[in-house]
Amino acid sequence: MTTLTVTAKGQITLKKEFLQHLGVRPGQRIEAELLPEGRLSFRAERPAGSIENFIGFLAGETDRAATIDEINEAIADGWAGKR
Repeated sequence: MTTLTVTAKGQITLKKEFLQHLGVRPGQRIEAELLPEGRLSFRAERPAGSIENFIGFLAGETDRAATIDEINEAIADGWAGKR
């Protein structure tokens, strides 16, 4: 159990270990849900997506076959909501 301090602005800072546990990196968002008995639930925000939206993701962007690095970058951008 860890105790966090609330600032005068009503904010808290999550410790690095919590962010790592959630799999959150700088710039990403966290969803918070109010639960009964004064509890909160936090989880990393994951953009909604489907395999159908991913198929053909790189189509038309190049005349050559994509490298594995290009495919991985497209995947990361898609999950980060950059495309």
